[in-house]
Amino acid sequence: MADKDFKTIEEQLEILRSRGLTISDESQAKDFLLRNNYYRISGYSLTLRKNNVFSQSAAFQNIVDIYHFDHEFRHIILQYLEVIEVQMKSIYAYEFAKVHGPVGYLDHSFFTNQTKHKEVIAKAEQQKIQRLPHEAYLKHFVNELHQDIPLWAYVDLFTISDISFLYSISEQPIKDAIARTFGLTMSKGASILGSYMHSMTIIRNLCAHGGRIYNRLFEQKPSLNKREKALLIKDSSGNIDNAHFYGFLLIMKRLLPADIFNEMKKSIIALTKKYPFVRMDYYGFRSDWLQKI
Repeated sequence: MADKDFKTIEEQLEILRSRGLTISDESQAKDFLLRNNYYRISGYSLTLRKNNVFSQSAAFQNIVDIYHFDHEFRHIILQYLEVIEVQMKSIYAYEFAKVHGPVGYLDHSFFTNQTKHKEVIAKAEQQKIQRLPHEAYLKHFVNELHQDIPLWAYVDLFTISDISFLYSISEQPIKDAIARTFGLTMSKGASILGSYMHSMTIIRNLCAHGGRIYNRLFEQKPSLNKREKALLIKDSSGNIDNAHFYGFLLIMKRLLPADIFNEMKKSIIALTKKYPFVRMDYYGFRSDWLQKI
């Protein structure tokens, strides 16, 4: 037997009202609940209530604004995560093929974990089969040339997770060269880039599947240097907050060209002006973040 009984939209509204939420436009509220799911939107109301009682000023429109802000915010982040993903694929293909040739990526011996390498390639091969009828470049290599696809073309079949894994099991000189291209010239630059790409994979998957970023506490926290940690929010005891999204934004700043990061920053600023009710500290942003990054 289910723990919870089914509730109609009308009953869902009554629950919200009974908890002190002001609902001025019932028709809009019903439509919003029907299209977006009561359980899903409940996470966006957590900052407006305590012990399931809403603050006196809380209104349903506040939840709508937070929800729409988070939706649009995710799409901004996704847009620039794509830039990072494409950069990583391009640089990886260039540096690897320079050492091992256009189809060296198929040789298990060039990787430190052959089992993981086989898994990544097998997954990409499935993508190749599925996309072959629709992709001209795949038809060219497979059906016309009848040859293995060079890495600089094959890399398009990888997800950000795949390329992150492939990078992590590549030979150290190749990883070092890729890290240097991203400006990570310190002795541990390669391992730092590996950590960065893992963080980007977490955020990308969350955003791509419509996961909430607003007021989310991340268990897998981003790896930041001292200068970046100094940009995080601190509580009254001086403890830094590295559990919200802001730390991941600082990593994106490291990986994106400065002009492109500034474009993303402008998009976020415009979004905050569109939804002035939404507080950025629930994403881990300091009040002076505009001046600091």
